[in-house]
Amino acid sequence: MGARRSEKSKDEGLTEVMDNEISTQPHGMEDVEIQEWLESLDSVLESSGPEVAAEILERLRAHATVNGIDLPFTANTPYANTIPPRLEPLFPGDQELERRIKSLIRWNALAMVVRANRVEHNIGGHISTYASAATLYEVGFNHFFRARSEEFEGDTVYFQGHASPGMYARAFLEGRLSAQKLENFRRELKPGGGLSSYPHPWLMPDFWEFPTVSMGLSPLMAIYQARFNRYLEDRGLKPATDAKVWAYLGDGETDEPESLGAITLASREKLDNLIFVINCNLQRLDGPVRGNGQIIQELESAFRGARWNVIKVLWGSEWDPIFERDTEGLLVKRMGELVDGEYQKLVVSSGAYVREHFFGSDPRLLKLVEPMSDDSLRRLRLGGHDPRKVYAAYKAAVDHKGSPTVILARTIKGYGLGEAGEGKNVTHQQKKLNEDELREFRSRFGIPLNDEDCIEVPFYRPSEDSVEIQYLRARREALGGYVPKRSVRSKPLVADHDELFKEFHEGSEGREVSTTMAFVGMLRKMLKDAEIGKLIVPIVPDEARTFGMESLFRTVGIYSSVGQKYEPVDVNTLLYYKEAKDGQILEEGITEAGSMASFIAAGSAFATHGINTIPFFIYYSMFGFQRIADFIWAAADMRTRGFLLGGTAGRTTLSGEGLQHQDGNSHVLALPVPNIKAYDPAFAYEIAVIIQDGIRRMYKDGENVFYYITVMNEPYAMPAMPGDVKDGILRGMYRFRPAANAKSKLRAQLFGSGAILNEALRAQEILETKYGVAADVWSVTSYKELYNDGSETERWNRLHPGEKARVPYVTKCLGDAPGVLVAASDYLKTLPNMISKWMPRRLASLGTDGFGRSEGRTSLREFFEVDSRFITLATLHELLADGKIERSVVDKAIKDLGINADKPNPVIS
Repeated sequence: MGARRSEKSKDEGLTEVMDNEISTQPHGMEDVEIQEWLESLDSVLESSGPEVAAEILERLRAHATVNGIDLPFTANTPYANTIPPRLEPLFPGDQELERRIKSLIRWNALAMVVRANRVEHNIGGHISTYASAATLYEVGFNHFFRARSEEFEGDTVYFQGHASPGMYARAFLEGRLSAQKLENFRRELKPGGGLSSYPHPWLMPDFWEFPTVSMGLSPLMAIYQARFNRYLEDRGLKPATDAKVWAYLGDGETDEPESLGAITLASREKLDNLIFVINCNLQRLDGPVRGNGQIIQELESAFRGARWNVIKVLWGSEWDPIFERDTEGLLVKRMGELVDGEYQKLVVSSGAYVREHFFGSDPRLLKLVEPMSDDSLRRLRLGGHDPRKVYAAYKAAVDHKGSPTVILARTIKGYGLGEAGEGKNVTHQQKKLNEDELREFRSRFGIPLNDEDCIEVPFYRPSEDSVEIQYLRARREALGGYVPKRSVRSKPLVADHDELFKEFHEGSEGREVSTTMAFVGMLRKMLKDAEIGKLIVPIVPDEARTFGMESLFRTVGIYSSVGQKYEPVDVNTLLYYKEAKDGQILEEGITEAGSMASFIAAGSAFATHGINTIPFFIYYSMFGFQRIADFIWAAADMRTRGFLLGGTAGRTTLSGEGLQHQDGNSHVLALPVPNIKAYDPAFAYEIAVIIQDGIRRMYKDGENVFYYITVMNEPYAMPAMPGDVKDGILRGMYRFRPAANAKSKLRAQLFGSGAILNEALRAQEILETKYGVAADVWSVTSYKELYNDGSETERWNRLHPGEKARVPYVTKCLGDAPGVLVAASDYLKTLPNMISKWMPRRLASLGTDGFGRSEGRTSLREFFEVDSRFITLATLHELLADGKIERSVVDKAIKDLGINADKPNPVIS
């Protein structure tokens, strides 16, 4: 045993409490024996340090396990600050001056929301989130958040969405936002402009970088952003730096599966450039996060179990003397006993209540606070409101190496709102304060306004030469500039890439290939291109072999931050699984959400890093818009650029997979995203034209659009491009094959997309040879483009009644196209129907409404009534309706075509 010491330190007390929390005293073992073990460990700590002590404990644990001792597991530490006062660094700033600045920001954030709701009732906004997190942000702004510049990439900060009023209020003090902008908070359409409700780069492209208010998205995006930063470094696309990715989120937000869904990736990749700051005010929108539990301990367990560095900031400096007086560890033990519902009650209660119900559980605890008044007990700060404690945590986080860090900061929701809502369940919805509440807030934070001015809730900014403004600006200057700020620093591409895509205009010369394989061929060529090759970022969620991409494994490699430490089982094959530190493919495993987060990081690198990386994310189309639409919407808001490839697309082109995998929805679900260009090409040359134009528009012309392209796995011969149809491909439709007999009395116009275009071509032959109907066949590459064009044309005509009316592109195309109109799609009927209003005549639409089936393509197309026979029947029926043919022709056709008129309706079967 080590030598005993007569006095126990605070750390010894914590060790004892920790021991008490995980076990009970064994039968027959005296306190003195336990104390000897503890003092022996203390002796090792003093003489050899924590590393040796940890090694001894680990060996003891292993020895106990081998000898059959069942040791209880815990991933928790005591309910106390991780960093003891003796290890806290000196606070480097002027704490009093920073407090005054923070108070001004608090006031202006409150004023912004209150004033907006006075002008327009229930315009909304949030006071309480920033009120709880102000110290967490201000310590970051004054000492840690480094701005982007030409010399340094800067830190990346994902601000908690509901805290946006605080970010606006700070920018107002910095002189970046005018009082008029603040006046028009949540009223962006007012004269002079306003401010968006939450962080929205689409609406404020020079200010916000990341949309973060859709709960759970920003934590996952931050993890993949941090990993993408390392990817760029390992591939030599940017220099290695110590830039950090900060993500601020609420404890209630961690209920979202996405929030914690990728935390093991962060530790597996050793992302010590990543810092989570979780604002633990213990409250969600309606009530406590864990009323009957402890959310902080729960989160600590999750993150420690995932091998993160966890730093708890629970108690402010005023608690330190109490801890010092507690030589028995009773205080920490008591802190670990309370559930969050009780903690919430303590926050809103008097000092006398705190004395009785918290400290009163044990006379020895009462003795600890005997010298303190009830008022001083009421004012004991929590750690997240103490700049010294927060600074110590941030400093430890940025200095930590080898793993990501999460800071669990204990705060009070609505801090400073007093009776208006501090710590109460209603505080999240608090928008207004009465006169007394405003005066109390003013007085509490020392805002220099008299009682009369105070109730008008004016915005307050000290003079330009005030010490507050000078200090604030000096701190930001020292950190490189203002945050948040978004600036596009990437240089446009130069080449037109005509030669790169030329071979795909020439067809496959009778060889059958799928559009997926055609795309992979283009991707292979793009990866070799002198200008864009290094910028291409292929992303796939564990389906590379499904999409025929395994040939890229050897040529460009799969990215791994540690290279390949093993010999792959297929090393002797040509297409073995090759991981490399400079690998180009992001093989994300089975996670569309994670893959989309990588797509967003790569597709926004033109602004984040000034690098024009071009992501191509290919996935099962059914698992895109249907599964991760919220991430796609966030990508749109962020002005992300790149290509989403919906592989194995369509409801009838994927044989055997059935209801779960067969996609008839994605092109309809793409309609609401304003800046996505959605295409359903049938042929290789169409894909080539779309991708080449997309690269030009996004990376040469700098347009804020991105692309969704569906590709199929059905092989067929790829034709050569029939003349100059590029404009039609990009605008949404063109005549692919005119009718052979243009003088026929029976005419039709057939519209097909994707693989179903081939069914329309077969129907063209049947109609001509068996029924004397001459049909033109059109390739509709994008119903969305056609719809947008028609809507925009209508709008222009409505707003310019005195000018010559414009004509929708669809109407122009069909101006000299006679006959009935029939459209067939592998997607819902609503897709072609939405452009029917601009067609010269009635449109008959065939589509794949309903659930899929496990079947082959032929049977599926019969089931959904979109094959050549049903296209033929629909055409004849339209001719019958126009009085062009007799009913007997249609009756006979049903029999001749082998159509069962009594088959179940696929929509409801």
